[in-house]
Amino acid sequence: MAAPPREIPRRGLFIGGEWKEPTLGRRLPVINPATEATIGDIPAATAEDVELAVAAARDAFSRDGGRQWSRAPGAVRAKFLRAIATKIKDKKSDLALLETLDSGKPLDEANGDMDDVAACFEYYADLAEGLDGKQRSSISLPMENFKSYVLKEPIGVVGMITPWNYPLLMATWKVAPSLAAGCTAVLKPSELASLTCLELGAICVEIGLPPGVLNIITGLGPEAGAPLASHPHVDKIAFTGSTETGKKIMTAAAQIVKPVSLELGGKSPLIVFDDISDIDKGLFFPLILHFAPNLSSVEWAIFGIFFNAGQVCSATSRLLLHEKIAKQFLDRLVAWAKHIKISDPLEEGCRLGSVISEGQVMQMKSITLVEDLMQIWLLYTTEEFFFLVQYEKIKKFISTARSEGATILYGGARPQVRILSHIGISLSGAVISNDPESCERITKAINAGIVWINCSQPTLVQAPWGGNRRSGFGRELGEWGLDSYLTVKQVTQYCSDEPWGWYQPPSKL
Repeated sequence: MAAPPREIPRRGLFIGGEWKEPTLGRRLPVINPATEATIGDIPAATAEDVELAVAAARDAFSRDGGRQWSRAPGAVRAKFLRAIATKIKDKKSDLALLETLDSGKPLDEANGDMDDVAACFEYYADLAEGLDGKQRSSISLPMENFKSYVLKEPIGVVGMITPWNYPLLMATWKVAPSLAAGCTAVLKPSELASLTCLELGAICVEIGLPPGVLNIITGLGPEAGAPLASHPHVDKIAFTGSTETGKKIMTAAAQIVKPVSLELGGKSPLIVFDDISDIDKGLFFPLILHFAPNLSSVEWAIFGIFFNAGQVCSATSRLLLHEKIAKQFLDRLVAWAKHIKISDPLEEGCRLGSVISEGQVMQMKSITLVEDLMQIWLLYTTEEFFFLVQYEKIKKFISTARSEGATILYGGARPQVRILSHIGISLSGAVISNDPESCERITKAINAGIVWINCSQPTLVQAPWGGNRRSGFGRELGEWGLDSYLTVKQVTQYCSDEPWGWYQPPSKL
């Protein structure tokens, strides 16, 4: 078991490159989800602090005519992003430990998160450099007397509100591309897990990031997040979280026609066909590039819902099984699930850590079981850990499957396609089959921003991430993540020596 640090760093709000105590002097306790012990505290920002942070970001954006940051060559910004990545690698062990203590996730997962954080900053450093070569790209026109080209410019000051399930990683998905684009930012992480985001501020000091380029404020949503979302000098809001909060952010932003990007999670299906010859053996599908022969279809199902204690926006929590394989599949799922190591998140080999908070546990326990479900299977329970599979016929598909785990049987190839569009939550989906045509058909049928074939949850910094319909709009990661923080400016020049000739000159009147 890893030894906890001697003490949790006590930080203020990171505003204008400096640590500042919150205006009202309030702080919030930091609770270790695994022990429920108070291990530190974080500053509780209010609207007054939001004003200071936005002013610092605005100043940094326009300082020296933008030459220091927003209009600097992308190569200049890339140096800072790579420096951040290097520091993340250097501090990986300490950051991962803080993440585990703060969020309750297994230490192995937290270490993997830090690798992904560093990779994300490095990736967007490369794209920042490439942005220089894409400026002034010409537009082909059908006339010779005009020339036209395009400039890509940073959108401005960005407000970022991020969740608690991957605290530093989800923040990085927004911070790295926005800074690569030349934006400045105010980051408001979840009050349930803010420690590593505050440490990102310390890293910014160490590498000499220009003051105000990145500001980090912690606190409650109504007191810090809401003023940020509605602030007239914030040019865009990027949000990851619940649909209900996303609606409020859209409403606030709409008052001044402010663009938003929303990643609101999903209720994602995993469809398993009956053509799998051996449920416990790896799939062979030569058209899939990321084939993992050591993972069975059951393990993909387990991974798709239990990773990070199921606290994943894209978790494939709707399991659609063909009835021919349902009993065998669920029996094996139970066996696999009972084999998951549940322990203190700091213990070596832990694969299922703690739920983030008591409030989240109470929400799980308050699931209302619908009377006409055919069966409820309580798969595994101890005093601290439990999970349910709600098991129903497709013709009985009802509201429970919209919010909690459901295993839904189907008998043919078509019913599961109809069910995919029933909910309106469309972040991701997955299909497991040895038949390429079935996989292709389901891929087209799933109305979602992400579809996985013969796997679940691979997340690649090079590939776009985001949902459709009530799962939000906009894309993170890949080139699409950079584009979401850029505006496109058309520049057109009249190149002819001849007058335009639409009006008669005064001398001829």
